[in-house]
Amino acid sequence: MELFEAIFSRRSVRKFTNQAVSPELVEKALKAAMHAPSGNNMQSWQFVVINDRSLLDLIPGIHPNAEMTRQAALAIVVCGDEIIQPSEPRWAINCSNATMNLLLAIHDLGLAAVWCGLYPDPNRQRGFITLLKLPDHIKPFALIPVGYAAESPEPGERFRPDRIHYNQW
Repeated sequence: MELFEAIFSRRSVRKFTNQAVSPELVEKALKAAMHAPSGNNMQSWQFVVINDRSLLDLIPGIHPNAEMTRQAALAIVVCGDEIIQPSEPRWAINCSNATMNLLLAIHDLGLAAVWCGLYPDPNRQRGFITLLKLPDHIKPFALIPVGYAAESPEPGERFRPDRIHYNQW
């Protein structure tokens, strides 16, 4: 898939089939996530792959908009690492870049996903810190349920020329 095709055709998918996702595809997607740009090349991210059905089924109790994890083959939690980069805005920006690469790679691999925000909601973050037994320096940023799509949301036009400004406002 070409880059522009991937960008323009990627959609947030919230309904998944029960087909398993191979560990090789997960690793390939994570490799793409780790190739994201990061401030000062700090790469201040960590990833937790959740493929234990009992854990996936607990997630909607922590994140009210993550009911789809009950159907997803797995979920990936993108986390910031405050030991690698103590500055909160920077690790959050780095994690955002990694999350976008992850979503595009998942799409390119024929899989589907949706970005469920954890940061900056302290309740959601605390829930995932507890669920995943994260150490103090690891901050959950995003939850990405992953699987094979059971729906095909139509691409919509998002280009807004009125939001582009040249030289001055």
